[in-house]
Amino acid sequence: MFNEDNTIEQMVLATLQANGWKYIEAEKLSRHYSDVMVESMVRDALIRLNPEIAEDPSRADTVIYKLRTLILSVQPHNLITQNEIFKKLIFEENSYPFGKDGRMIPIRFFGTMTKENLALNEYVVTNQWVYPMQEGGHRFDIVLLINGFPIAIGELKTPVRSSVTWLDGASDIANYEKSVAPMFVTNIFNFATEGKMFRYGSVGMPINMWGPWHTPDHKVEGTLSDVKISIADMMQPWKIMDIFQFFTLFATDKKYRKYKIICRYQQYEGANLIVERVKAGYPKKGLIWHFQGSGKSLLMVFAAQKLRMIPELKNPTVVIIDDRIDLETQMTATFNASDIPNLVGIATKDDLIKFFQQDTRKIAITTIFRFGDVEEELNDRDNIVVMVDEAHRTQEGNLGEKMRLALPNAFFFGLTGTPINRLDKNTFKTFSAIEDKSGYMSKYSFSDSIRDHATLPLHFEPVPVDLHVDREKLDAEFDALTGTMSEEQRTELSRRVNMKAIMYDTDRIRKVCEHIAKHYREKIEPNGYKAQLVVFDRECCLLYKAELDRLLGEDATTIVMDTNNDKSDRYKAYRRSRDEEAKLLDFFRDPHSPLKIVIVTAKLLTGFDAPILQVMYLDKPMKDHNLLQAICRTNRTYDEGKTYGLIVDYIGIFDNVAKALEFDEAGMKKVITNIEEVKQKFPELMTKCLEYFVGVDRTVEGWEGLMAAQECIPTNEDKDKFGADYRVLNRVWNSLSPDPFLAPYKYDYQWLTRVYESVKPTTEIGGLVWAALGAKTMELVHENLIVGAVHEDEDILDLDAELIDEYIEKQKDIKKTTMKVEIDLVARIQAHSKDPKFIKLGEKLEELRDRHERGLIASVEFLRRLLVLAREARQAEKEVVPEQEIDKGKAALTELFNGLRNDKTPIIVERIVADIDSIVKVVRFDGWQNTTAGQKEVKKALRSVIWNKYKIHDNDVFNKAYSYIEEYY
Repeated sequence: MFNEDNTIEQMVLATLQANGWKYIEAEKLSRHYSDVMVESMVRDALIRLNPEIAEDPSRADTVIYKLRTLILSVQPHNLITQNEIFKKLIFEENSYPFGKDGRMIPIRFFGTMTKENLALNEYVVTNQWVYPMQEGGHRFDIVLLINGFPIAIGELKTPVRSSVTWLDGASDIANYEKSVAPMFVTNIFNFATEGKMFRYGSVGMPINMWGPWHTPDHKVEGTLSDVKISIADMMQPWKIMDIFQFFTLFATDKKYRKYKIICRYQQYEGANLIVERVKAGYPKKGLIWHFQGSGKSLLMVFAAQKLRMIPELKNPTVVIIDDRIDLETQMTATFNASDIPNLVGIATKDDLIKFFQQDTRKIAITTIFRFGDVEEELNDRDNIVVMVDEAHRTQEGNLGEKMRLALPNAFFFGLTGTPINRLDKNTFKTFSAIEDKSGYMSKYSFSDSIRDHATLPLHFEPVPVDLHVDREKLDAEFDALTGTMSEEQRTELSRRVNMKAIMYDTDRIRKVCEHIAKHYREKIEPNGYKAQLVVFDRECCLLYKAELDRLLGEDATTIVMDTNNDKSDRYKAYRRSRDEEAKLLDFFRDPHSPLKIVIVTAKLLTGFDAPILQVMYLDKPMKDHNLLQAICRTNRTYDEGKTYGLIVDYIGIFDNVAKALEFDEAGMKKVITNIEEVKQKFPELMTKCLEYFVGVDRTVEGWEGLMAAQECIPTNEDKDKFGADYRVLNRVWNSLSPDPFLAPYKYDYQWLTRVYESVKPTTEIGGLVWAALGAKTMELVHENLIVGAVHEDEDILDLDAELIDEYIEKQKDIKKTTMKVEIDLVARIQAHSKDPKFIKLGEKLEELRDRHERGLIASVEFLRRLLVLAREARQAEKEVVPEQEIDKGKAALTELFNGLRNDKTPIIVERIVADIDSIVKVVRFDGWQNTTAGQKEVKKALRSVIWNKYKIHDNDVFNKAYSYIEEYY
């Protein structure tokens, strides 16, 4: 059968050995009672790597004595400090008087960087390591050693018990750090898995901060095979040495406490892609999109650190560019906290010019605006590396050109936390290399960050209708009111009156604030979190503050705003220096401070990092990047209890999302009434479950047997089907047990149960919540974590990762969509250039283009009106194009999907048909129907649309659609 030892432990050992780790039984490693290092291995490595020690091997004892003292003097409270000292002794403070005449020379403990040097290390894996070496000592499942130093510890749990997860293993390690701290002084990282999820973390890291490790091509988890892929990729000897040297940092928080940082996999990937391009010398640019809150600042820290430490790059200059002073301050704080050496801030334009003209070789942080007065080349060196944060905002214009004029041979890498709108921005041209087919050299999406718990899901809570601005109704009434005005007059009137009249309404402000106060007190404050209120303008900041003072008291709120151009000193009370504002925001971050809500209109909507912030009360019209960046202020991880960020939307920004979401919670319930009938059905149910595993030898134990079973149900759809069938079998088994009738089926039932437990989704979030709130009753947990809506009959909208990604994808592809529509429209108009209807359409198109270029309509509105014109053109064309020229394939598919559409099928027929038509036309070729390869490609393309994108799992629909394609394409 399957247990921890023969499944997960043996799989991990086999995977590590395949990666080049040599397996040695723990008992055969030469250690004494209190030894953490395998000192014979350490001594051999010192002799092997250092000619001066090889000359006199007794010198190794001097080094080992110093290391032994460091290890054995550790206490749980200073473990992180000792861990940092160990790394410094290895890479920085590693000089000993072993040179000629007692001269101090650096010695090597490890071979690093090059393949030849890395091959000089001894890589060992062992299991069931006991420390201290006595009866009752702590037993570690997996220990990895390099040159005799234990650098990673793994705790493993059985994959066939649903009550046990990786969290239990991580908790074990957290306890070991306290009880046997010496084992962790030389540690790089620790890991835990139960065969479904793989997580790793550094010493002292809270369990909720432990992260997964994925590859660019494999980002799913849930099976032994997935865990095997993670371990095989991360735990390659050269990669662990790379992480050790360049991707672990020690930082100090604002209370002067040390903590250790280890890279997440997306930071490792992104930073190394930058380093590899610089080492290769080409391409000299690249664009990285890593979603808000997923650690872009640390990615730049890691990249800068590695670039500066690689000898072949000849002491490069690394420049971090921000587009705002507050982001510059935040970035400087991140670098300073991480104790990165040779760091300077460039505070003025003169300092910037001097920095480059003097050929300074350091890491510099500045803003793009400091290049404003540059009129000439400042430095033509080709090992200057520029990393631009939030690359989509200021890089396309004059400032970006001046920066490139100043540094003509530099590398330019753009980083952004939001997707790029191709229509409005030219970021791809500025930063993307043609080698990057997607436009990005590295992409880490919202769904990636939520799945990895790097950020939290976003929930949207509806508000009472009387507080909610109905934008569509308002626009319709405004159009009726201003029908005879010119467009310029309408635009100006709309700007001055339309929203402002509503947002300044005192009765509405009072009601919104009453709702905020009640909501905050009942749903946010009891959990220890804080809030941000985003209002229409500076005047509204004052109005809302006055109301909230009445409801919550003056100390509960403050305003953070830009007080420039305040000639009447109306906003004087909130005029603060940068230092004063920084102290205020630290006060807000303090869980014990009385400041609960910050009121803003433009400030703190991007770059503001306050993990204690859970809810944003949104009462300001926003769109595009500004909206996406703003709402992501709430999705930072904080403690185990914070499981989502919440947006309370008073303005109707997410109405379209609300309308698009449909929930079908209908399910079938069966009642077992007749035991004898059930017995007759049982063999059929058992056979149905076993049919998923045809060809699997159920007598094979261990990880090979379990993996063979899991490979029979590779997709989530397969697992869901098996899970549904197993649950029926399980219910029947429980209703019959302990009837002797079940005896012949017992082995197979237990086998199926273990396979089911190994693929059943883990209850990770629940485990984390319970770890934090275990002292509370379950009633309190439910009260505090399942946030109710404003009215009993309303639901919170849970904007899950997939839906967000789809939203983003639409925004990102708006240029592509717009260009396609526009090109198609122009072609149609030109094809009928003498027809009066098409002449009129051409004039409408020119007028629309002109208004868009003058900035009178936004990109999304431009596309919407283009589509209206395109429909008009198609309608006009039907009147002049012979019937037989209409695309019969699309017509047949349209008829099919119109027949399919019902209340429970939320699909847009035109869109699904267009998607099928476009993708099939790409993959098909003349005569494809007569070749197996052609049929396979078309079916694959069709499946990607019907099954994967629109989730229509109906074989009859698929077969009909394919037969139409076969006939018409």
